[in-house]
Amino acid sequence: MRVGHVMTAGTAAAAVLVAGAGAATAAERRPAGKGCGDQRAVQRVLDRLTRVHRIPGVAVRIDDPRCGTWTGASGVADLRDRRPMRAGERGRIASVTKTFTATVLLQLAGERKVDLDAPVERYLPGVVRANGHDGRKISVRSLLRHTSGLPDHMEAFDDLEDFRWKHFEPAELVRMALARPKPTTRWHYSTTNSVLAGMIVRRVTGSRVEDEVVRRIIRPLRLRDTYWPGDETWIRGPHPRGYLREEKNGAVRWRDVTELNASAGGAGGALVSGTADVSRFFGALLGGRLLPLRLLGEMKRTVRADPDRTWPGARYGLGLMSTPLRCGGEWYGHGGHLYGWSAFGVVGPDGRRAAVMFNENTATEAAAKDELELLQTALCGEES
Repeated sequence: MRVGHVMTAGTAAAAVLVAGAGAATAAERRPAGKGCGDQRAVQRVLDRLTRVHRIPGVAVRIDDPRCGTWTGASGVADLRDRRPMRAGERGRIASVTKTFTATVLLQLAGERKVDLDAPVERYLPGVVRANGHDGRKISVRSLLRHTSGLPDHMEAFDDLEDFRWKHFEPAELVRMALARPKPTTRWHYSTTNSVLAGMIVRRVTGSRVEDEVVRRIIRPLRLRDTYWPGDETWIRGPHPRGYLREEKNGAVRWRDVTELNASAGGAGGALVSGTADVSRFFGALLGGRLLPLRLLGEMKRTVRADPDRTWPGARYGLGLMSTPLRCGGEWYGHGGHLYGWSAFGVVGPDGRRAAVMFNENTATEAAAKDELELLQTALCGEES
């Protein structure tokens, strides 16, 4: 699983019991009223993810404008000391970063500093000119929507160790992408698109996209657990360990991959955050606090996403995903998967928000299905 992918591919893995995986916490629970969702149903999905699918740990935070906030968790944050998973700790949110970067670029569009329909070449002359790719024919909008036709530089890495301890500059990542074969589908999820979006932010503001995200989003929303790690390979403050499942000769073991250099993800996958901050960010964004309504509407205008690279029913807007809900309407938000980490931040039509953190990627199709079921149950309640 790579930073650039939204959803795991779902390869079969042997079922190995994780002792104590059913341990659950409820750090911040308040009774939910009628129509506020079933906490017990959410807990059942959490426990199924750790007990049946053997994910070490998973945590969720739910914020409801009518019913308050509650959290749930299952499994362990650390396989060494069996410390229970908690919703209040930090982790790598991977491609959820893309929505932060897209929001800043859309803010600049609202300030008339960026034209979404202008070619990339206007802002980054000569940067996208190789192997048949031409920045004169690719719009800024298509970068945010993943319809640019650009390859994903993350697909150049065969294994975590190919980038785990290395620093990458944005221009280097773009060159890696342009050297790859052209995608064969119109919609092609590519972290390189977000890297280019970050480069445009720097060109028009004179500041790194990281600094603009801090100035425009992290600081105003007081996201105290959200930061750019730069070349720091560790995670500051309380956090679970991140694990990579490895199978050999029918046996499964979990490799601790907590420490890594996330610069390969850059503006499309490097952020560290927590469930409270992710929920607050998406609440502010979908609530109209970060963008004018016109641009928020543009962000929510979606195209069909490739289900082989996402999941059935997924659609993609400008740095924002949507998926139908069984209780009506759809959620908007984003997911992210990196070696050892998975995260989601989503908002339903009634304003209820769910933020989820895993300390392992789902390794089977059944586990990936339950990963999405957790979001459905958090926003809609148990399927009848």
